[in-house]
Amino acid sequence: MFPLQPDPPSTPSVHCWCSSYPNLTFCSWPEPSPSPPTHYIATYSERHSQADPKHCHLIPPGSLSAHTAGLSSSSNSEQLWHCHLPSLKLLTDYIINITAVYSGGSSSHLTNFMLEDIVKPESPVDVRVSSKNAKDLLVEWSPPPTWTSLDIFPLKYHIRYQWDHRGTPKSVSLGPFENTKIELKALVPGRAYLFQVCAKELLGLGQCSDWSSPVNFTIPKTKP
Repeated sequence: MFPLQPDPPSTPSVHCWCSSYPNLTFCSWPEPSPSPPTHYIATYSERHSQADPKHCHLIPPGSLSAHTAGLSSSSNSEQLWHCHLPSLKLLTDYIINITAVYSGGSSSHLTNFMLEDIVKPESPVDVRVSSKNAKDLLVEWSPPPTWTSLDIFPLKYHIRYQWDHRGTPKSVSLGPFENTKIELKALVPGRAYLFQVCAKELLGLGQCSDWSSPVNFTIPKTKP
């Protein structure tokens, strides 16, 4: 019988995003188990530059606070490696190389991106709902705290509200809005709604954030 061949090294599955354009860019990947690599090598460079690649700052699982990194509260960040890419240039094509080094070999993930394509703000926070009268509501929210350049790169917002109708979810999506509040009219008294908001760079760079945590609000019933 032929001897069993060892499994090939696992290739890192890398995801990159910019949570505060243009200053806060990270890449992340899960560490494979049960046989993690001995170490990682993470470098990045401008695609058409002759300069040597730069090393991005590696952050082990569990060492990065969600607020500092601009990570969604729903992300499983404690089980991810992160790589911080500081001071990237606008409108520039970059190549990033994440290499997992094992005792018996190595495996690399190589990809390219432009900063403008990977913009994804964090979710809006502090979503608040209040009733104005029997059928009208005011929904308010605050921008994601990690988006630090609102004066230069404003955000726009989409709002979604949904309810349960005979066991089937119904939803309405509205936007975009540049304001951080909206009045919703002619909602049904006595009905419970869930409200969520997402944020996107004003000119449409990248993609919308994840939806904010849902806020439940029941429209007060009118008195007979």
